Amino acid sequence: MGQRKGTISVKTGDIFPIIKKWLYSEHDIFLRELVANATDAISKRATLARTRNQEIPTPRIDVLLNKTKKTITICDNGLGMTEEEVEKYISQLAFSGAEEFIKKMEKEGQKADEVIGKFGLGFYSSFMVAGKVVVDSLSMEEGSVATRWTCDGDTEYTFSESDRKEVGTSITLHANEDGIEFLDKWKLINTLKNFCDYMPSAIYVLDCEEAPVKATKEDGSVDETAEATPVEPTLINDTTPIWRKDPKELSDDDYKAFYRKQFPMDQDPLFWIHLKIDHPFTLEGILYFPKLNPQKPMNERNIRLYCKQVFVSDDVKNIIPDFLSLLKGSIDSTDIPLNVSRSALQGDPNVRRINSYIVKKVADALKTLFKKDREKYESIWQDIGLFVKYGIVSDTKFDETMRERVIFKNGADKFQTLPEYRESIPAEYREKMGEKVLYFESGKSDYSLRSQLHEAGLTSFETEEHIDPHFMQHVEMQGKEENKVQFVSVDSEFSNLMGTENTTPEDIKIKDLFVSILAPEKAKEEGAEEKPAFPMEGGLAVEVEKVKNAKAPAYFKVDEQMKRFARMTQSMGQPASFPVKKTLVINPGNPLIQNAMKIHEKGGNNQLVEKIAHHVEDLAAISSQGLKNEEKDQFVQRTQDLIQELTSLAL
Repeated sequence: MGQRKGTISVKTGDIFPIIKKWLYSEHDIFLRELVANATDAISKRATLARTRNQEIPTPRIDVLLNKTKKTITICDNGLGMTEEEVEKYISQLAFSGAEEFIKKMEKEGQKADEVIGKFGLGFYSSFMVAGKVVVDSLSMEEGSVATRWTCDGDTEYTFSESDRKEVGTSITLHANEDGIEFLDKWKLINTLKNFCDYMPSAIYVLDCEEAPVKATKEDGSVDETAEATPVEPTLINDTTPIWRKDPKELSDDDYKAFYRKQFPMDQDPLFWIHLKIDHPFTLEGILYFPKLNPQKPMNERNIRLYCKQVFVSDDVKNIIPDFLSLLKGSIDSTDIPLNVSRSALQGDPNVRRINSYIVKKVADALKTLFKKDREKYESIWQDIGLFVKYGIVSDTKFDETMRERVIFKNGADKFQTLPEYRESIPAEYREKMGEKVLYFESGKSDYSLRSQLHEAGLTSFETEEHIDPHFMQHVEMQGKEENKVQFVSVDSEFSNLMGTENTTPEDIKIKDLFVSILAPEKAKEEGAEEKPAFPMEGGLAVEVEKVKNAKAPAYFKVDEQMKRFARMTQSMGQPASFPVKKTLVINPGNPLIQNAMKIHEKGGNNQLVEKIAHHVEDLAAISSQGLKNEEKDQFVQRTQDLIQELTSLAL
């Protein structure tokens, strides 16, 4: 066959400058495109061979490297092409409005990978790294003649005879300046591993100039008399990834091994979900719940998206909802376009369906774990609780499945769900409690109050500052009528539950004493003894409330709504810029309070009474919100003064 020239059929002469300009920033993607095309050709040959009852060779793709010639060759044993097919599928890039489309993309600032595949440009990504491309192909059709297609990076190409003997296609890239880096074997292998680690056809890499391996003697020296062994091609992929296998055939060790391969620096995962669905879309994959590492950021790209085992992207925010951003693993779906962009994902209906499916599968897996292995569920709650609560707040379907499976650690250091908590309330307190659920902030609630409640059979939930304010508000607002919940803090509800007697005139005297010492400016206000003062900067409100057998002489009560609002503000990274209503509740029946009153009435030692009053306030602060840094020195000094005076009295 003689030479025949032609012109690539495009409606703009600027197609190659466009390709190079728009694809330059991600030019390593050419390997994915060419290997994916080779995989597709192998798959098509297998399909045709089955219909014709023909045998086919073992699927194989070879990537050959030659630094001297500056060439990279991708060779497959797929169905191959005739000259007419090469011209049809490679030479004719007839698309209308390409120039206008490129200008629109430039205006909208879209990325390079959004171009690839739009108009069959996958093959032409090779011109990002090659000044010349040669295609040799032999079709599997009987009587076919091998053909060679050559293009020097412009719109002209040449057909000529090829010496290819085996059915399939070879694409030889003559590297240009931008392709020099891929002439390094390890760069080539790493790039192929990134994109093609799980492609269904075996992929081998061979440096054609690599010296044969010489045999060595027992002492480690080279055996010059032995014949050197040619270097074997390097297999770079696993053709049957774990997500393609039957879950029944896999052990826990198999899943953990795959996880360690993907994330070698991580601890073993908490548990995993094997995804497999054929209708209404296709999806396979493995999603892992990792052990959280506070030292590592949560916004890593931890899920790899594949299409027919071809790597597409690790930026899958639209496929995985934000509240499951901790998940790690791999997803493979033929319903996701190979050349995917974030903007395309947002509007893709299959992406929305996959998103919903993943949410459902995660919820179902957690539900099953809760039911069948409560002990394990509780053991991993510290790692998954934040995201479960976030999911409930942000996703209605997830909320329906998981709300009654949210667990809190109670004051008895045991886990309870909201329904379990309601059932645990003693009969004598159910009317008082109503819809209420007691909670305390982690590290910020008076243990003595919780201890006394626990003795009465009333537990409380420990909450943390980040997600719980939002979760609590959501549950209160979105709860069904028969399961209404109202969260109330231990300190705000303690006196309502445990208060035993009405206030007496003697109790009022105790209140007046503490107001005069701790909030003297309030003592001057008319009627201060009749109503608690509203807190202002530098001020303090004081109340008295008798509690039988109270362990603490006093505690701080914080206005529930203002506390909740302050926590919500802080959880969003903003400081609370308003004073929170805080009241010091004195228990007049406590021995320490009574002794302070007796010393005061006896007279002659008001300084000791003042020190006792401040110490009571300090103890209440330490037990609830804690002391600020500037208050700690004052506490230490006041405590030393108090102990010094008390010990001097004993001498």
